[in-house]
Amino acid sequence: MSNTSQIDVGYVAKLARLELDDASKDKLQHDLEEILAYIEELGELDVDGIEPTAHALPIYNVMREDVSKPSFEREVMLKNAPGTVDDELLKVPQVLPGEGMS
Repeated sequence: MSNTSQIDVGYVAKLARLELDDASKDKLQHDLEEILAYIEELGELDVDGIEPTAHALPIYNVMREDVSKPSFEREVMLKNAPGTVDDELLKVPQVLPGEGMS
């Protein structure tokens, strides 16, 4: 391991306001050293000519044309509602306690 893999776990835990016992500090120290060693190993790879990407496959949105179409008649739609208020608003069963409407 190189010097870059040495992390003061106690100091980092103090900054994060974590209370760690000695066993947890030792395990975390070991885990962080392994992670940093792996990162160093990745740094040794020859990536010349490889274009950086965020995803392995191209990502794109599938868009459709925004076309106005006739809708259902208002009366037909309101017939499917459990109830209405002043023939304008949909009246549905109460979901939250204390939130009842007249």
